[in-house]
This record gives sequence, C-alpha cells and structure tokens, in this order.
Amino acid sequence: MPLIPEEPQIHESAQGPRAVPASGRTAQTPRPVPGPRPAASPRPGRPGPFRPTAPAQRAPHDAPAAVASTAGAVKPGPSAAPAAPVPSAPPAPASKASATPQVQLIPASAEGALDAAEEAVDLLLESGRAPGEVLVVTTGDPHPWAAHELSFGEAPYWAQHDAGDDVFYADAAALSRAASRPVVVVAANGGADATAAALPLALGRAGALMIVCGDPQQINSVLGTRV
Repeated sequence: MPLIPEEPQIHESAQGPRAVPASGRTAQTPRPVPGPRPAASPRPGRPGPFRPTAPAQRAPHDAPAAVASTAGAVKPGPSAAPAAPVPSAPPAPASKASATPQVQLIPASAEGALDAAEEAVDLLLESGRAPGEVLVVTTGDPHPWAAHELSFGEAPYWAQHDAGDDVFYADAAALSRAASRPVVVVAANGGADATAAALPLALGRAGALMIVCGDPQQINSVLGTRV
C-alpha cells in the first residue's frame, strides 16, 4: 500500500493571523459598558479627592519680584547691631564763685537805711526781677508793711511768705523761719550788735545777690573783704 504523507498538524498553541470577521458574521460578545465611577478615594496626606489644577500663569515681569520677595521672607538679612550708648560727660563741679552770693553795699545812715532799701527794691523790679525773688530784712524797727500785716496775726503774714508771689519784709529775728530767695536786701537800721548778728543770717538766705544798705564801716567790720 502506498504511503500517504502525513498532513502537518496544527497545534492550538500556535499563534497565527486571525481572519477579520466579515460583516455578515456574528460579532463577538460585547463587553459590558462601565457605569459611573465612584469618586476617587483620597490620597494619603491630602484631604479630599485629588484634583489637579493648572498652574497659574505669571507675567514675565512679576517673576523677579516674586523671587525677591520670597528670598527676603525666607532668608532675612542680618539686622544692624544696636549702637553702644555714648557715656555723657560728668557735669562740671560748681565753682565757688557761683555758690557764694555777690554782696553790694549802699552807704546809708541808720535812719536812712530803710529808704535806701526801698529804692534798691524799686531798681531790682525795674531791671526785671520778679517780686517773689526779693526778701527785705530789717535789723532794727520792722518795715511798715510787716508791722501792718502782723497786726492780723502771724498765720496770714507767713501765708504771704509761703505764696512767694510778692516782695516779703521780715525782721532779722525771724530769718530762721524765712526761706531763701535769689536777692536779699538788708536795711541796717538797727544797732551795731543787731546788724552784726543779722548779716551772716541774711547772707545765708541770699541765692545770688545781697544788697546791704547801712554804714560802710560797720558793715565791713562784719563782712570783712566781702564788700
């Protein structure tokens, strides 16, 4: 019997070109159409669904300004160190001349010392001195104004002294109670002993100037080279 050559066997595992089904043939089973998808689950580290957004466009001229502002916010420049305080020079000590009041002498007799003191007060006020800066001291009889005010009592008399808004007249015996004033005018209308006792006290109440109206020899014997 003649041998028939074996037909080549086609294994199913072999892949070959598949014929495209004709329009008349039955199409393959269609795949199911997917329905609406649920919202995407949030990604770790982000709240809510992830929604990519388009980056904002910047004008070319804004870019350098934005970089400069960002650099200034992230890396601030070093602040200037505060300047060290400059020590002030200590005040110069007061000289002895400024601490010691100036003394002026107006020659007058004991009887005319009070009138000379009144004229000195008028000149002081005309030169610009305030009335409250002047204290008048008598070494003998009190000034008529002081005698009149003391007739109403010492309380209203010293109240005018404390007010300090007018010329005040006081007896040498009351100088311990009187306050200092820039100018003290002394009317040496008393005896030698009363004047000698009153001048040092009056000098202690004078802030800048003491004017003494009286006998020059008597005054120089008390104040020495001050006049």
